[in-house]
Amino acid sequence: MEKMRLNCITRTDVVVIGAGHAGCEAALAAARLGKDTVLFTVSVDSIAMMPCNPNIGGSSKGHLVREVDALGGEMGKNIDKVYIQSKMLNESKGPAVHSLRAQADKRAYSQCMRETLENTPHLHIRQAEVARILVEDGAVKGVETVSGWKYLAPAVILCTGTYLKARCLHGEVSEETGPNGLKRAEYLSDSLREAGLRLLRFKTGTPARVDGRTVDFSKMEEQRGDDPVTPFSFSNRAEDIARPQVSCWLTYTNEATHAVIRQNIDRSPLFSGEITETGPRYCPSIEDKVVKFPDKDRHQLFIEPEGLYTNELYISGMSSSLPEDVQEAMIHTVPGLEQARIVRNAYAIMYDLLDATQLKHTLECKAIRGLFSAGQSNGSSGYEEAAAQGLIAGINAARLLDGKDEFVLDRSDGYIGVLIDDLVTKENTEPYRMMTSRAEYRLLLRQDNADLRLTPRGYSAGLIGEERWQQFLLKQRQIDEELERVKHVTVAPSAEAQCFLEAHASTPLKSGIGLAELVKRPELDYDVLSPLDPGRPLLPPSVREQVNITLKYEGYILRQKQQVEHFAKLERRRIPAGIDYGDVLSLRLEARQKLDRIRPETLGQASRIAGVSPADVAVLQVYLEKHKELTEGMGSAAI
Repeated sequence: MEKMRLNCITRTDVVVIGAGHAGCEAALAAARLGKDTVLFTVSVDSIAMMPCNPNIGGSSKGHLVREVDALGGEMGKNIDKVYIQSKMLNESKGPAVHSLRAQADKRAYSQCMRETLENTPHLHIRQAEVARILVEDGAVKGVETVSGWKYLAPAVILCTGTYLKARCLHGEVSEETGPNGLKRAEYLSDSLREAGLRLLRFKTGTPARVDGRTVDFSKMEEQRGDDPVTPFSFSNRAEDIARPQVSCWLTYTNEATHAVIRQNIDRSPLFSGEITETGPRYCPSIEDKVVKFPDKDRHQLFIEPEGLYTNELYISGMSSSLPEDVQEAMIHTVPGLEQARIVRNAYAIMYDLLDATQLKHTLECKAIRGLFSAGQSNGSSGYEEAAAQGLIAGINAARLLDGKDEFVLDRSDGYIGVLIDDLVTKENTEPYRMMTSRAEYRLLLRQDNADLRLTPRGYSAGLIGEERWQQFLLKQRQIDEELERVKHVTVAPSAEAQCFLEAHASTPLKSGIGLAELVKRPELDYDVLSPLDPGRPLLPPSVREQVNITLKYEGYILRQKQQVEHFAKLERRRIPAGIDYGDVLSLRLEARQKLDRIRPETLGQASRIAGVSPADVAVLQVYLEKHKELTEGMGSAAI
């Protein structure tokens, strides 16, 4: 006789599927906002795993991490605990493109994040594979695991990374696994399609790892970290996280490397037709580089340690899906790697993901209430892009359950706003990577002022505690008071001042001049001018930095603020969720089709859809004005 099955149902508030960088931030945000949260992972040992590069931050990505921290997220705090080298990139350029990057001890990063998750109230970690999402009457009801256990919840966040129907390849070897040989998510893709969602399929990859004992570093250029370091988290001070740092190393491919690749290019799945999925344009494989840039005689390779307690080294810049024998042959042509022994082969990975144009700016599905998606499951690449989305999805899942307004950042608020707007507005055909060039207002959206821009939003959302909030208010007050003081300081053309300016190759004074004007000179700055400013108060470095940038770039900053005001007019004009674009007769057919597919929430978003011209936006604007009474009854997309 068949035994009676026990009640296999658990009720909770929020379910997060996947414990990568998006899932960690999503689960922490929801739990910290008081929601009982279950975080699913295929392996508890893979929480916050770094399956590819062993670092956090980098150009534009460092901006995202500092914004996540300013809003109350965890990534910045976590990397500050475990970095083994830290460096501010692009310091020879303007502050808009300065970006912090830190090498991580990969195992320690994962362990520290797991410890944080395990000790967060309202958060429960569950090792199991989710097979189905449960949907009823256009709303998510929970999930079901492969064992048949149901977790009923009014909010579910997809953070599946590269695990959905994943397949890994190198040469002729093809394995149906997730990254690092972990079990792939076998069933969830079918469930999402059954729920009416459109899925895409992308490709990404990772380089080989080699044994550091077999590397000749004398043939490479040493790359040291900064001293002092700049913390990722605004809650930390440089002196509090200072520690000995390890070196990275720079070497290059050469003609011999490229010859090995060209001779075996037909054995690459990328060129044999085995891989049809699109990979990341801005992080191509080494075989892609050699084919697409035949005039280049060398490519940079950074040799990066994967941790303090392992000899594994990551070959950044040499992602590949070539066969194992070819990988070994090409690696051995590189200066310093002639005798290197491979620990892990490079491979390409293909995976299913959601078409992110089906999402609102809150990262909630337009068609399924309560279902959110974040990270590589939305078509982005990178740990930082994933964490940023996870945080926003977690906040909005909690606010949905509380009946609160949606939490949305627009393009003038931060890089997170740019990232999400690009994902939900543009039909991305390849993994999306954040870059400073994607931000229209990058002088305003600097990594150094992320706290000034976003900490008030994090505080209002409930993720910034009172102690940190008071510290923020003090910093803001110190900046405002010092800016006001400096604007009233005049430097007289004394012998001391003239001698000082001459020593700094600066034009001598003919009469008194405001200190604020002197700061604007390219060869001078606020700190350099301290000898001419005897009444200056003692201020922390972060305050002095803001005073200097604000004074030096005052005109440019004002101009960008004016541009933001103009931009805000279109962003504030909401488009009713139920609008029938077939009724807007003057729209071109392509525009009508694109608008109907993506369903933009505002005129601003509509203007950024490929195939929608400024003339189409003008037509739509006129239509909305003429049909105010009709559209008011349709309901608007809140943003």
